Amino acid sequence: MKIITWNINSIRLRLPLLRRLASELAPDVICLQEIKTPEAHFPFSEVSDMGFVHIALSGMKGYNGVAILSRLPLMEISVREWCGKKDARHIAATLPDGTRLHNLYVPAGGDVPDAGENDKFAHKLQFLDEMAEWGAEEKRHPRRILVGDLNVAPLPEDVWSHRQMLPVVSHTPMETERLVAAQKAGGWIDLMRCFTQPEQKLYTWWSYRAHDWRASNRGRRLDHIWCSPEVAENARFCMPVPEPRSWDRPSDHVPVMAEFSLP
Repeated sequence: MKIITWNINSIRLRLPLLRRLASELAPDVICLQEIKTPEAHFPFSEVSDMGFVHIALSGMKGYNGVAILSRLPLMEISVREWCGKKDARHIAATLPDGTRLHNLYVPAGGDVPDAGENDKFAHKLQFLDEMAEWGAEEKRHPRRILVGDLNVAPLPEDVWSHRQMLPVVSHTPMETERLVAAQKAGGWIDLMRCFTQPEQKLYTWWSYRAHDWRASNRGRRLDHIWCSPEVAENARFCMPVPEPRSWDRPSDHVPVMAEFSLP
């Protein structure tokens, strides 16, 4: 079973890229963030034509939004509202083998890493704290996967320069400590790092501001696949797929793909 997570940054704008991704990588499940559309305008027929006939989504106009596109049946579809907001940042479903799949989009947090001065950053910190509380509850599910744009690069090797990025939103100690706490509280395995040497740089996002993103290579690992230990035992690989960053009108995020042996 292949699962992809991707912040697509508008599904209607990048539908041709989604079609190409589905054709070239042949995933069984694609989890999207920032679909930026309400359910009424979601391209159901186009996505179904790609083979993803089972669709679960939580959308809103112009912002956020998450979706699970699957060739496999989806059961027990649910949405959680975080921080008391109805802002379409979570969708969950159970796969046929009983695995509970969560798709999350954590707030970016704005530009100023000060919760007193920046409401967006305060929202992000609250969201990460709630992830820890929620994760402790989710441990009751032995088979579970969490994917998404978590908007935090937790390790020094997850950014192009640990020293220069420490005061930058996405890599501040306030964020990284909370994300690590959420991971530990939920008993989650950081699957990408299971297949990459700890000292190796690993990125899933490159800014649009760079004229040549490959040459500058100032990336961050903001997108993640976590899973319970029972699921991690069946993982074959988990890596970013950088090629779509060079496609026409790309997202600034690249997909991350994992493959699992079914029990």
